[in-house]
Amino acid sequence: MTHDHETIVVERNRGSGAGAILGVIVVLALIIGFWFFAFGPGKGTFGGSTSSGTDINVNVDLPSIQPAAS
Repeated sequence: MTHDHETIVVERNRGSGAGAILGVIVVLALIIGFWFFAFGPGKGTFGGSTSSGTDINVNVDLPSIQPAAS
């Protein structure tokens, strides 16, 4: 009785890392976008400070006595 042994070679195509490259590009785009709007030239629209020159002074005369206890 003879047994034939066959060798089976399995090749796996692991790809070229296109997903990793795309992920790095997306992360870099997010970092650049954050820098642009937080620290760069786009900062002016989201700075939060306005200098419109309008000053409003309100003088309110509050009573100097305490309210009666209930």
